[in-house]
Amino acid sequence: MLKWVLIIGAMIVGVVFIVGLSIIGMYNGLVSQEETVKNAWSQVENVYQRRSDLIPNLVETVKGYATHEHETFVQLANARASVGKMDVGSVINDPAKFAEFQKAQGAISQALSRLMVVMEAYPTLKANEGFLALQSQLEGTENRITIERQRYNDAAKVFDISIRKFPTNILAGICNFKAKAYFEAEQGAKEAPKVKF
Repeated sequence: MLKWVLIIGAMIVGVVFIVGLSIIGMYNGLVSQEETVKNAWSQVENVYQRRSDLIPNLVETVKGYATHEHETFVQLANARASVGKMDVGSVINDPAKFAEFQKAQGAISQALSRLMVVMEAYPTLKANEGFLALQSQLEGTENRITIERQRYNDAAKVFDISIRKFPTNILAGICNFKAKAYFEAEQGAKEAPKVKF
């Protein structure tokens, strides 16, 4: 009889040990995935900051050539300022703040598009070496933004899938892991921009 008690006791301890290791593994996996999402988000912020830093130089260069395009400059400055006021640290955990952040970045993109149209009207500006260098840097930054947003979405997808799968969803709920928002195409992105001279 004592032999059976010892065997059953050892089995219970073994099961508890295995379950405990599984829970630790799930938790550590979620932490790793969430850190990957945070890292991807930091890269998104990094390239947006690069774009934000390039804008004043680009605007000043264009201003010298296109003084009557004041409205475009004001819109770009206002869009840049609205992004600067945001607390981006909490954006990925709050879908409403994420949408607000994406809308503000979209406003910058639209203002930059209008600025590019303005620049096309000034052939001497397009020949300016400083302007060409800034334009090239801005185009490269826009490409980086697209890449980093995709990397963020990929990391967020892996994390979101993990916290929804059983039994990890139970642990995720207990430990308060929240789903991450995704970047989506901006409204009107399907339509080609209209360029008028």
